[in-house]
Amino acid sequence: MAVVRRPQAAKGFTVLPRRWVVERSFGWFGRYRRLCRDFAHTVSSSEAMVYLASIRRTLKLVTAEKPN
Repeated sequence: MAVVRRPQAAKGFTVLPRRWVVERSFGWFGRYRRLCRDFAHTVSSSEAMVYLASIRRTLKLVTAEKPN
């Protein structure tokens, strides 16, 4: 894991490499009811819900019909 820092010479908005991947993943996780708020009482149950959300998303992508 590497920390992506903003270039010091940059002014205004600049696109940071690979940061959007993490933000996109958090956006997908936010769509699941159990992950949009902190319902879990333990770290292990919260981690399990993240795994379930990831598995569900992957299965939906794999089983989706492709247009002809």
